[in-house]
Amino acid sequence: MRWIPLIAVFLYVYIEISVFIQVAHVFGVLLTLVLVIFTSVIGMSLVRNQGFKNFLLMQQKMAAGESPAAEMIKSVSLIIGGILLIIPGFVTDFLGLLLLLPPVQKLLTLKLMPHLRFNRMPGGGFSAGTGGGETFDGEYQRKDEQRDRLDHKDDR
Repeated sequence: MRWIPLIAVFLYVYIEISVFIQVAHVFGVLLTLVLVIFTSVIGMSLVRNQGFKNFLLMQQKMAAGESPAAEMIKSVSLIIGGILLIIPGFVTDFLGLLLLLPPVQKLLTLKLMPHLRFNRMPGGGFSAGTGGGETFDGEYQRKDEQRDRLDHKDDR
């Protein structure tokens, strides 16, 4: 059981290198390296632009009193897709681009929404989680015993 992560990493690296070699054989090494760098730059810019738009949409939904759950799932999809696009390799770029496609994001949203529950907070926001908790207001006073001991030593 402890070998599964090691085997998964080895398999991932093997697939990435194999695809990289095949692409380099077809297009040439220089063009292949340019493609890898290009996909990373495009991925970062796409995630930044889409993430900002999604953040604004989440704020609008919360201001209107609606649940931003779908936008939150879309944000997670954007972050994971961006990370996959930044990692060099054609397989991770393909998976990252899949996560940036709206139909895939919609499918993820439909699959994950039944498992999420969002509660309206008193301050006007939403909280995700299992709910059922209570909030208690209270006051406390910190008594620093060490400071009191030091004060008494000075009196002697």
